[in-house]
Order: sequence, then C-alpha cells, then structure tokens
Amino acid sequence: MDRPWQKMYEQGVPADIAYPEGMVVPDILDRAASRFPNSPATIFPAAIGKRLLGGKLTYRDLDDAANRFANALIALGIQKGDRVALLFPNSPQFVISFFGTLKAGAVAICFNPVYTEHEIERQLIDCGAETVVTMTKWYPAIKKVQANTRVTRVIATNIKDYFHPVASTLFTLAKEQKEGFRVTLDPKDYSFKMMLQNAGSAKPNVQISPDDIALLQYTGGTTGVPKGAVLTHRNLVSNCLQAVAWFVGAQDGKEVTLSIIPFFHVYGLMIGMLFTIYKAGALVLFPRFDLAQAFMAIDAYKPTIFPGVPALYIQFINSPEVANHDLRSIKTCLSGAAPLPQEVQTGFEMLSGGRLVEGFGMTESSPLALANPINGERRVGSIGVPVPSTDARIVNPENADEVMPPGSVGELAIKGPQVFQGYWNRPEESVNTLRNGWLITGDIARMDDDGFFYIVERKKDMIIIGGYKVFPRDIEEELFKYPKVKDVTVIGVPHPKMGEVPKAFVVLKDGENCTEAELIEYMTKAVADYKVPRQIEFRDALPKTIIGKVLKRQLMEEEKAKMKAKA
Repeated sequence: MDRPWQKMYEQGVPADIAYPEGMVVPDILDRAASRFPNSPATIFPAAIGKRLLGGKLTYRDLDDAANRFANALIALGIQKGDRVALLFPNSPQFVISFFGTLKAGAVAICFNPVYTEHEIERQLIDCGAETVVTMTKWYPAIKKVQANTRVTRVIATNIKDYFHPVASTLFTLAKEQKEGFRVTLDPKDYSFKMMLQNAGSAKPNVQISPDDIALLQYTGGTTGVPKGAVLTHRNLVSNCLQAVAWFVGAQDGKEVTLSIIPFFHVYGLMIGMLFTIYKAGALVLFPRFDLAQAFMAIDAYKPTIFPGVPALYIQFINSPEVANHDLRSIKTCLSGAAPLPQEVQTGFEMLSGGRLVEGFGMTESSPLALANPINGERRVGSIGVPVPSTDARIVNPENADEVMPPGSVGELAIKGPQVFQGYWNRPEESVNTLRNGWLITGDIARMDDDGFFYIVERKKDMIIIGGYKVFPRDIEEELFKYPKVKDVTVIGVPHPKMGEVPKAFVVLKDGENCTEAELIEYMTKAVADYKVPRQIEFRDALPKTIIGKVLKRQLMEEEKAKMKAKA
C-alpha cells in the first residue's frame, strides 16, 4: 500500500516499529525500573495553602509495589485471564493496581469514578469481573451493587496513603471524613495497604503472551451504551512504541508529564501513563482537575509534556492567573478527543513556547493512530498523518471495500498492530467495525495528496438541511473565531420544511455579553445561508465527558424532550 505520509515524517521517526520479541505491558515498567531505579516515577501533590507537598515513588518503589500487588492477587486466587475492575482517579494506586493486575496475568478493566451506581453495575455485569480494586470514597457504591454482579472480592485503598506524610496528616484531620474517604471495610473485604505489606516483592512467575488480553477498555458511550474493546498486550505495547517513535525529542529519564487527563480513559492511559513510564519520566498525578493546583504544579515540577484536550487548554488560556506563572518548561502537547481550534493551538503555544499538535485516536486503536509531526510540518485543521506501522485510507461510507481517491470525502479506516480484537461479547458489532483487519471508524474524513487526514465529522453527527449535507465542525470553527465565544457546539434539530437545521450552543468568555441576533448576523457573513444556525442557546457550560468531549447526544435528547413537551 502506498504511504504518501511517510515523506512528511520528521527526521528520526521510522516508517515501522520493531516489536521486541515476547514483550508484554509489565515489561514497560520493569525496563524503566532496571534502567532508572532511583528516578521519580510518580509525584502525588496535595495543596497545603499556597504550597504543594508531593508524595513520591521512585521506579524501584513502583515496581516493588506492583510486584507485591500481583503476588497478593495470586494469593487470593486470581488466575490468568481473570478480570479485575479498577475504579480510581489518577493516583499511584491506579498505576500500582494496573501493572500489578497485568503482572498477575489478569485483565484490567478501568472504570470512570464519576459513573453512577447503575453505570458501575452495568459495566461490572458486562465484563464479568470478580474482583474490584477501588478507593474508599467509591467503596460504598461498589457494596451497593455487589449482590447483582459476580464480584466476590473488594479491595480498597485510601487516597492519603501515597500523600506526603505532612499532607496525609492534615488530610486525616481536615478532609478525610468530609470528602467521603473515611469508611469501615466489611471484614470480608481487603485493605490494599495491608495486602502490599504482607506480600512478597519478587516478580511473579506468570507466563504472559503478547497476544493475551491485557485490557477491556470501555468506549465512552457518547453515542450509545459503552462497549468493551478487547486490547491485547501486543496492541498496547505496539501503540506505546509508536508514541515513543513519534515523540522523537523525548529523553529517557528526564521528562515530566502533567497527568491531568484521566488514566481510566485510553488516551490518558497510553499517552499520559504508559508512554511516560516507557521513557522513565515522572508522572505528576491529578485525581481531579483544579486549575490553581495545576499552576502550582507547573511552578514546582516544571513539566515538559502535557497531553490534553482543547477544553483543558482553553481553561489555561482564559485564566486571569496565567500571567503569574511560567509555562515555558512545557515542550510538547498532544491534543486529542475533540477538534483543536486553531485559536486554541496558537494561544497555548504563545503561553508555553512549546508545540501543541492535534492527533487522532479511538479506544479501538489503543488509541493513537494519527498525529501531526511534533516538530515537523503540521497543517491547520488536520489530525495529521498515520504513525509508524499504521495504514489509513478513505472508504465509501456505504461500502467499506471501496477505497476513495485523495481529496474525496468518505469514512476513515485504520489498520495497524494497535487495532483492537473486537468488542467483548458483541460479535455482530465487532464484525461491523472490523473489516479484514481494518477499523471502520465512523468518522467522515478526507486525505490530501501528502497523506494528511482531516476529520469532517462523525458520520452520525452530519446534519442534512433540505438535501444539503452539513458538518457541524464547519459551523463550529467559524463561531470559535468570534472574539466573545469561549466554547461552542452545533447539532441538527428537526424542522418541518428543511428536515433539519443547525442549532448552536454557545458559552461566552467571562464578562462578555452577546445576543442571538449578533451572532447570527456574524454567521451570515461567514458561511453559506443554509449553514447559519437558526437557533443559538447560550449556556454557562457544555455537557462533556470527563476528558472534554462534548456530549452531543445529551443535547439532542434534550431537544427531543422539549419538542415532545410542546406537542
């Protein structure tokens, strides 16, 4: 297959990655611990007034803890292939539990801590996990749903266990009870801290193959019920090596990653955690995003890498406090999960002096599939080019076997060693998404002559206005240019004559005032008449997933409910 994009690779990026024979995900941590045993692996900052106190683990500490957790799981009867549910925010306990689970030969399933009890129960039932590892704050929720699931073992840890000792003491006195972390465990359940103390630190003797399942990663569910994507050790290791190849300037043992993107999401797991650990960098961990604390962490720890989403960078750009902090340590930022407006890219680069590039990935591709070169040529509005060992093409949305020529608009398809094995217990959906090894993404895109790809829109998000096919991103990009607009999204709403018309949901910048008529007048000069939003609704915030992807489906459901109420 012709790969026109390879001529756009920056110097030092290979056309293909070489997969080390037999390598599995735990080897990523073992490698870092053997090469940089005394380097900081995790920094877990807690704010004490206007200072940060960071609890730290070296790579020796982290590998030791992961081995202990794996041996403790094996002692409890966990066998190779068993599913272990991890319900955590970013924390040392997440990293230890993830690697410990895989070292034991088990399969990890990451849960979003903001899930409702119903969502936790549904995902536990679907994955069939018999073991849950969680923080004490979420322990009561697990206990409420346990009887309806296969869960027989619950392991709980307190967030303070890896704080700096002074921060831990102050947390115990002032916040532990108030924030819900002080609980009494059922005598049948297990203390994470005690399990590690009582287990051996030798590397477990479990034979793991690259083709064994490592992770059931549930899709975000923004377009339907979440599905478990089956990702093997080979998938994850391949994608990690692809990221390492792409971040050509990253130095072993010297990088510091600002880890705000949650690790329970595959983007944070790969680019935030696995990539950093492969490079033996330090993870500055945030259980939840707090802008003031993020500024303090930048001042204290001088991060060099900051994976994020547009909504995150927007908060930094618009903060009145940003002028009081030096962001110049940040060299590299990869933005994903949502389209990156040019104004956001330019604004954050002016603040940091680093490079902010857009990439593309999916849960089903581990996730990194395409990205703009970090230091090479990048193109406005493009998600970039396929990373090493990855092929991409545009196919007919009605016939995935028909490949479209450059410049044509069609559906994006991806092939590479990072592409998943299918959906857990969903064979029909797996067949529809995987065609002869090609991942059919559901994204409408085009490729230029040099192999740069451009997302036009999600296939399901297309608005059809009196026969015209309109992609919301075209309208959103124009609205983003208006100086009073902070955030925006566009959906199609039913119309008796046109079928659908665009409706915009707009968040204004702090202190700004704007009317619907003002924005509509601006848009009449910016886009074709049929693309002008017929309605504009101003909101304080847009509904988003935990990583900043707009929940368009929720807005569509709200509009349907309004129409039903009027009928």
